[in-house]
Amino acid sequence: MQEYIYHMVPKEMIGNKLIPLNALGKISPHLYEKYTKKYFDHPERPKLLKKQIPKLNCSWNDVLHFIPLHPYYVYEALTSLGIKTKEEQQFLKIPIERLTNNTNAIYLYTKEKYKGLAEEIEEDEIKLFNIETYKELKEIPSASIEYYKVENEKGNRIGLFPYIPHLLSLGEVEINDVEIVSWNHFK
Repeated sequence: MQEYIYHMVPKEMIGNKLIPLNALGKISPHLYEKYTKKYFDHPERPKLLKKQIPKLNCSWNDVLHFIPLHPYYVYEALTSLGIKTKEEQQFLKIPIERLTNNTNAIYLYTKEKYKGLAEEIEEDEIKLFNIETYKELKEIPSASIEYYKVENEKGNRIGLFPYIPHLLSLGEVEINDVEIVSWNHFK
């Protein structure tokens, strides 16, 4: 059975490859500036620009970030709690084989180990992996749902992917013919 990873469709791109943010800065300073603005909407977020990833020996923005589950599960969790979302948020549905030439790791991103945006990632939270053994998740972690509930009740801005493992890929990913899915439909 074919396995996939998912990445939010960029609003603007150059070419037909996803490239890490730091590499984008070298070829398109304008797009780099546009995509790094999100890191300045919270006092701790700018520290992500320099955050190091153990085992990959690079920074947070030297890798591509993917989620290992269909985004419908995120949409369903948010809307079931009455949290307003964009209805038509689109994601690239990328066959895992597209990462063959990259160095890949899973950031486990567990509630128990996560200490905040500015804090270091613990080494045991990063697991190098072989794409041949990769399996998509079939449900959203309960810690993510609890986070949505608590932050919504507090009236806080909600991150979309808390405590969902992130697949981190050091390299580029060809996307010219991948399927685009909307998170409000499961297919």
